[in-house]
Amino acid sequence: MNDIVAAFHEYFEVIYADTPELLHEVFRLRYQVLCIEQRLPGFDASCYPEGYERDSYDGHSSHILLQHRPSGDFVGTARLILPLPTRPEKPFPVELHTRLEPKLFDSTKLPRRHTAEVSRLLVIRRLRQRREDSGKFDSELIIKEAGVKKLRRFPHPILALVVGLVRMSVERDITHWISIMDPALNRLLGLYGLQHDPVGPIIEHHGQRRPYHANLTITLDRMYKNHNQIWELLTDFGRIQPIPTERAKLPASAALIAQ
Repeated sequence: MNDIVAAFHEYFEVIYADTPELLHEVFRLRYQVLCIEQRLPGFDASCYPEGYERDSYDGHSSHILLQHRPSGDFVGTARLILPLPTRPEKPFPVELHTRLEPKLFDSTKLPRRHTAEVSRLLVIRRLRQRREDSGKFDSELIIKEAGVKKLRRFPHPILALVVGLVRMSVERDITHWISIMDPALNRLLGLYGLQHDPVGPIIEHHGQRRPYHANLTITLDRMYKNHNQIWELLTDFGRIQPIPTERAKLPASAALIAQ
């Protein structure tokens, strides 16, 4: 039995935010994390008097909410910024706000209709409080319910959000992820075989951030070999996987050069 899968279903549910009401929950939670809890540069709470954080990319994005089953609370969110069907060449934020290294990455050679930008990957503070950060699957996180501290045996709530991102990607025929990410978040993802490839230098963008790229097919293949329990969680034991292409079977750098 896969204990990680069992723990995920015990503690979490991924919900597609596909109604106005659920989208309001997404924007409210983003405001809470970005403007109140983290107070990142560029997210001043006074700029969002309604208590919602949203931007121009939300109109062509797919959103998820992470619900904590024991409490019923929404505790995390993430989105995929999708290519515009009529203008797939429209730049993603990573192309506008970072400096991509041509020797490492050429975004013009991406399969743009199968590329999405992972964005607003957020978990509320009480689920980010770790007793330890060993990276082991049995590491425990402290959560608070009704003022009582409890321990949950699940690697990290960010991993639960990635479950939703993988499933949205498969439904949308997305095989490539790009992102502007805190390097510390990429190191955390790397503990579970989900590390992305850096494709440019660290820049100032709502704090210290770096551009990244991941070929989802290659990432999942690597996880199958090295992090099989996590692979089973993300793919529902192999039932949910992106359709591979000849390019997706190549190493990430070679896949781009081959375009």
